[in-house]
Amino acid sequence: MNSPVTEAEKSAATDAGVPNEDGAPQNPQSESRESGTGAPRRKRGGRRHNKAKPAGDGAPVAAPVKASQGDTRGNVQAAPRRQNPALLQLQQLYPQLFGENPKPLKRGIYQDLEAAQPGVFAPADLKLALGIHTRSGRYLQAVSQGQPRHDLAGNVVEQMAPEHVFHALVEVFRRKKPREGEDLTQKLRRRMEIAFEASGLTREAYLELVRGRDEATNALLDEALAEVAARSAKDEALLRAYEMSGATSVEAFADMYGMQARQVAQQLDRARRLKSGS
Repeated sequence: MNSPVTEAEKSAATDAGVPNEDGAPQNPQSESRESGTGAPRRKRGGRRHNKAKPAGDGAPVAAPVKASQGDTRGNVQAAPRRQNPALLQLQQLYPQLFGENPKPLKRGIYQDLEAAQPGVFAPADLKLALGIHTRSGRYLQAVSQGQPRHDLAGNVVEQMAPEHVFHALVEVFRRKKPREGEDLTQKLRRRMEIAFEASGLTREAYLELVRGRDEATNALLDEALAEVAARSAKDEALLRAYEMSGATSVEAFADMYGMQARQVAQQLDRARRLKSGS
C-alpha cells in the first residue's frame, strides 16, 4: 500500500485552537505542511552529499561513535527520549485528557488552557506541547475511532467531524508497520466502510468532506464506498423478500433459504435503518 499523506495533523492540531506565530488561531481549512501526495519524499543522493563538510576554524570535529567492547554486535543503546516538559505538566494537570488513553480535545482548547492556568505555560511552550500531543499515535487513534471531543473537565462537548475521523484513520494506518502476511490495505478499506456508515452522510456529501489529493487513498475510498453500496443493495433486497415471504419469524425465514438467522437479522436491521434514514 502506498503511504498516503493525510491532513490528520491539520485536523488535530489546528482545530485545538493553537495560534500561529502571529498569535492568530490557525485556520482548520489551511493546507497541511506536507505535500498532500502519497509518494514518499525523495532522498538526496549523490556522493557529494555524503561528504562531510569541513569544520570551521576551531570547531570541534565529532568523533565516530564506537561500540563498547562488551557489545559484540556493535550496537549502541540510545538514550531515552526526553519528554516535553509542558506536555508532562498537562498530563499531571489533566490525566484524563493527556494521559495513557487520551481523549480528543475540544476546539479552542488552547485558549481554555490559558484561561484555566494563567501564567503556568509560556505561549510558545503550550503551543508546542499541544502540537506534539495532537500528532501522537495515541491521540490520532482516539480520533480515528470517532470518539467525541472533551473540554478540560472531561465533559463531552462535540461529536468528532467525519472528515477528522477519516484523516486520522488514514494517518494511523500510514504509520503502521505490517506484520508478516498482514494486508493493511484491506483493513484500512474496512475501517473506511465503518467510518462512512457511522457518519450518516450520503456518498456525495461524505466525498466532498474527505476526498483529498492522494490518488491511492482516493481509490481505496472509492472501493470502500462501492462495497457499502453493494452490501446495502443486498440488505434491501433481503428485507423486501422477508416482508413478502409471510414468514412468522426471522429464524423461519432464514431456514427457508438455508441462511444463518443471526446474519439475516443483522442484514434486516441494516436495511431498516437505511430505509428510515437513521
